[in-house]
Amino acid sequence: MKKRLIRYTALAGLLLAAPALMAQEAAEAVPAATLDSGNTAWIIVATVLVLMMTIPGLALFYGGLVRQKNILSIMMQCLIITAVITIEWIAIGYSWVFGTGFMESGSSLGAVIGGFDKVFLHGITLDSLTAGNIPEILFVLFQCMFAVITPALIIGAFAERIKFSGFLLFTILWAILIYNPMAHWVWGGGWMQEMGAIDFAGGTVVHINAGISALIMAIMLGRRKGYRTTGHPVTPHNIPFVVIGTALLWLGWIGFNAGSGLAADGLAANAFLVTHLATAVAAVTWMSLEWIINKKPTVVGICTGAVAGLVAITPAAGTVDAMGAFFIGLASALVCFVMVAFVKPRLKYDDSLDAFGVHGIGGLVGAILTGVFATRFVTGADGVQGALSGDWNQLWIQVVASGASIAFSAIGTIILFFIVDKLVGLRVSKDEESIGLDISQHGEIAYTEDE
Repeated sequence: MKKRLIRYTALAGLLLAAPALMAQEAAEAVPAATLDSGNTAWIIVATVLVLMMTIPGLALFYGGLVRQKNILSIMMQCLIITAVITIEWIAIGYSWVFGTGFMESGSSLGAVIGGFDKVFLHGITLDSLTAGNIPEILFVLFQCMFAVITPALIIGAFAERIKFSGFLLFTILWAILIYNPMAHWVWGGGWMQEMGAIDFAGGTVVHINAGISALIMAIMLGRRKGYRTTGHPVTPHNIPFVVIGTALLWLGWIGFNAGSGLAADGLAANAFLVTHLATAVAAVTWMSLEWIINKKPTVVGICTGAVAGLVAITPAAGTVDAMGAFFIGLASALVCFVMVAFVKPRLKYDDSLDAFGVHGIGGLVGAILTGVFATRFVTGADGVQGALSGDWNQLWIQVVASGASIAFSAIGTIILFFIVDKLVGLRVSKDEESIGLDISQHGEIAYTEDE
């Protein structure tokens, strides 16, 4: 009897321990995620390329387009944005966009903003991995470069007439209250991502967002002193700078788009290809339009066309093939050219360097055409597809996401304009504008003559 009792007790113990043993075996059967050195190396390079887009790429591109007396102000704005937005991003931005505190708690705020669980990168270690099995701290840096360049694009709308103090306060508030929520909506698990909106590398988050804000700022600040809508546009002071800036943007955009899949794979290669192709098509199209209409192809024109193509392919780079890239490049150049050459003079707003005409409109064209040209040839057998492949629902989703981005950016920028203008002011005086922002805001000049 005693032996039988011992056997029953042992059998009961085995039965009770079985679930734990099975769980342990299952855990051992699934290997823990390990760092992918190839993906990590590629995203490090991509991060450097995206940083290069702002400094020195955008600084030279925008700096060459303004008058000589304002080039340092443009470069200063690009530099300070890189510095202060990096601090803001590490402190709270990353947590607001990619944190999961609100979503995990079941709060409805999770659809709008991530949370405070990763403030100052709390909880992120050297061993923390994210998609693509890359270090999460590298993902933080990669996304930081997107947060940096987005408000930098707005500079092109209010160039040559904004106070440095007002610009700085507006930029910080804009990054926190407009960029961060929208980035969460699209990339951090927010409502646009849940809806199925496609934005591979920043059509809504970066370009529509910045472009619409740029238009609002240009209108509310008013036109530059002596600005004429026809006949004598402001002449760029250094077109070679514009070319160098364009080349750096074109190169950096490879990291911008091809890096957004977070892996060194076929999707990255396709994103590289379609980005380069769309840019080439847009550059040739813009040059051809100028040649036909104005009888001369200009260097500034082909540079502007290239940037329009880069902007438009950005949301689509992860879902379209070469044919889609060709037509997106063609459409972006056509639409953006009409906005810059005809609509802007007709409506008489002073979008100094065409931030709205190229980035806002180009981003809108690309976001909507993503819903037309997305193909399972790129996204896979179970992936998304666009209207051209029979899925009209995706096109409707892209239109709704674009419309919501426009409304949020416009309303938010109007509110921030009034707040910042009331606190520190935004427009320089007529005398400060006349002598140039380099001297009036920074006490320096870019070029000196030998005595």
